[in-house]
Amino acid sequence: MTQSDKPPDNFARHNEKMAKKKQARAKIMSDKLREKGLIIVHTGKGKGKTTAAIGLIFRALGRDKQISLIQFVKGAWQTGEHEALKKFPDLCRFRAMGEGFTWETQDKQRDIDAARKAWEFAKQEMNDPDLFMLVLDELNIVLRYDYLPLDEVLESLKQKRDDLHIVITGRNAPDRLIEIADLVTEMTQISHPFRDGIKAQIGIEF
Repeated sequence: MTQSDKPPDNFARHNEKMAKKKQARAKIMSDKLREKGLIIVHTGKGKGKTTAAIGLIFRALGRDKQISLIQFVKGAWQTGEHEALKKFPDLCRFRAMGEGFTWETQDKQRDIDAARKAWEFAKQEMNDPDLFMLVLDELNIVLRYDYLPLDEVLESLKQKRDDLHIVITGRNAPDRLIEIADLVTEMTQISHPFRDGIKAQIGIEF
């Protein structure tokens, strides 16, 4: 290699730094000897909480894993994810068990009853030994309105099977739920099309 063929010093330093980082990363990964069913929380005022959960579902479906999705608020909506997941009847159970947002039903007891029914079904799903992932969409919303006792929900989550992944969505996740979660992501709203007079659109919001 001639002098002109040698990489610049900054390239050499970069390569050396990356090699050390690769070694350190390999050591960290080799030390992780176990897998664990995670409690994953998607919260925050920004859009994308349910969308991120649906992404996890499709990743798991790509690995032939058994999935259950329970929606605590959405009910009558015909969403794109519902139509897509119907194509995987052997792997994915989908239950939209809500009756809409509380300002739509105008009936608190009805909302509480719907939340209770969905939660009882969720507890049954947790006991399925073949289930890989349980998604509790909008659970944070019913917890915020005290439609379900937080203590009861937390205790069930703590007692879940060790290899079951549970994904919980909705803004305003309770602090105590965040404390027991393994992975928490907060969606931050920077801009929103609704502010510019753009309505919810098929294929984007539903």
